[in-house]
Amino acid sequence: MLEDYRKHVAERAAQGIAPKPLDAVQMAALVELLKTPPAGEEAYLLDLLTNRVPPGVDEAAYVKAGFFAAVAKGEVHSPLLTAEKAIELLGTMQGSYNISPLVDVLDNAALAPLAARALKSMLLMFDNFYDVEEKARAGNAHAQEVMTSWTEAKWFLSRPVLAEKMTVTVFKVTGETNTDDLSPAPGRGRIFRCMPWRC
Repeated sequence: MLEDYRKHVAERAAQGIAPKPLDAVQMAALVELLKTPPAGEEAYLLDLLTNRVPPGVDEAAYVKAGFFAAVAKGEVHSPLLTAEKAIELLGTMQGSYNISPLVDVLDNAALAPLAARALKSMLLMFDNFYDVEEKARAGNAHAQEVMTSWTEAKWFLSRPVLAEKMTVTVFKVTGETNTDDLSPAPGRGRIFRCMPWRC
């Protein structure tokens, strides 16, 4: 897999374009390499894991999130990845397959602060919002912290202030356009739910 991907990167570089991200099959192969990394490839494997897998609803993201969840639970081990690092990287995946593992970790005393930090900046919670709410009502201090952060809109207020003036390019597209045209989802008709306080 590494040899093929390096060849792909070189071919794309010769054309002056960025390489494609890893697909689900490549990500599965990467998981196996991370369990027993070849000598000298450690940094490259971590770079692929961190920077070459699309976030969100991509199939490779599903494999990546599942791997991180297994590492966090201690079900899978990699000499290159601690449970803490797995949670940190789950927090960079923007929302979807990474959410349930992060919510589950709120019950792990050692890892809950990391999961809470990641969840505070998540917007694409969908029905997992209610899982956090349930944990908060049951007395989970980290879930309560997340709910308070969302309520106070810290995810928004922590963003840089908008510039006084911005120059943008607008593309006019004929016909019907939806979010799947801009950010492909595995299936059409996917229902996205907003946070209760933003509906």
